[in-house]
Amino acid sequence: MKNGTASTTRPLPEKAKRPMIGERELIWMMALLMACNAFGIDAILPALDALAGDLGAQGNDRQFVVGAYLLAAGFGTLVPGAFADRYGRRPVLFVALAFYIVLSIACALATTFDMLVILRAAQGFFAAGIIALPPAIIRDRVGGDKMARMMSLIFVIFLLVPAVAPSIGQAVLVAFGDWRWIFGAMAIAGLAMTAWVYFRLPETLHEEDKQDIHLPTISRNMKSAVTLRETIGYTLGSALVFGGLFGFINSSQQLIGEAFGAGDDFPLIFAICAGCMAVANWSNSRIVERFGARRVSHVALFAFIAVAAAQLWFASQPDESLWTFVPLMAANMSLLGFIGANFGSIALQPFRHIAGAASSAQGFLRMTSGAALGAWIGYMYDGTARPLAAALLTTAVLSLVFVLFSERGELFGEKMDED
Repeated sequence: MKNGTASTTRPLPEKAKRPMIGERELIWMMALLMACNAFGIDAILPALDALAGDLGAQGNDRQFVVGAYLLAAGFGTLVPGAFADRYGRRPVLFVALAFYIVLSIACALATTFDMLVILRAAQGFFAAGIIALPPAIIRDRVGGDKMARMMSLIFVIFLLVPAVAPSIGQAVLVAFGDWRWIFGAMAIAGLAMTAWVYFRLPETLHEEDKQDIHLPTISRNMKSAVTLRETIGYTLGSALVFGGLFGFINSSQQLIGEAFGAGDDFPLIFAICAGCMAVANWSNSRIVERFGARRVSHVALFAFIAVAAAQLWFASQPDESLWTFVPLMAANMSLLGFIGANFGSIALQPFRHIAGAASSAQGFLRMTSGAALGAWIGYMYDGTARPLAAALLTTAVLSLVFVLFSERGELFGEKMDED
């Protein structure tokens, strides 16, 4: 399709050969595709000390292994959507998975820290399709609050991976005695997902929704996805709150291990926080169609601000302990479970006919802003939880401002219609 005109491209053969995948299997598949990205980030966290020692990284520089991947993935999300709107979701997914596998192996063979950071950036950029395309695939099938429900269920499964990834990474490190094998595990996960997608995922792009590879059309589609007032506040708002989350991920190993002296318990503590997000997303999937994505996410955002204020107060005390930090961090990560999927679904709702380009453009804005903000927050680590707590509160308040802009000052609005 170009400028709303139906395409004359012939139907894709996959749609004729493969039956439509069931909702449950689709949710699991999309969740685990996105989880490859989370595994690529979180599995390496327990090995940062060993990695830094082997490759000569100094101080907070070790965080670049995570930050470079996140930031490059944000830029990379600009690319796959337009191609997926033209050639279909499957071919672009296969390209992204191939890069994920090959660059995982390349990271395992890196000989210097600078080389590893460059390879991680390349991995994030070229594998960005595994982040950008699942929401577009879901939008091909459903819309409205039902999409928010399905995305919440996807995030339940997706977030189980960050919950266990550090433990897997630590187990691999203990079993093989070398952090390089963690990247080998990433390659194996990518191969498994490639096989599953090949045999079970039909093409979901509707023939009448195909877009030409025409730069003005692509630019116009992407521009509309990130400039529409009704949705831009939600895109920027989620970038801000998840920037705070990325700040926690970047600094979590140092914060928990050094500031609170609980390095041996880091995988368990990280799993508790990520597990709380998973439980919250499951809860969101049970209530969002009843109350609506707007009402649920707006209430959660106000609660997030309150908890972040409490975090800042405790972090400002000279004797803050792990026993106050972890419950409050887990509470705010839980609240993100009621914000992330809902904000994303609201932002993507008006763009069914250009879901690939819209998902790419919005993902680019979220990921680059969030990753850059998260890298900055993580690099501000000063041996205490104060920089993180202050950032969480500031980003949440600014997120509320952006949402108010999109909603023209009126919160807790009506439910979305499915189309």
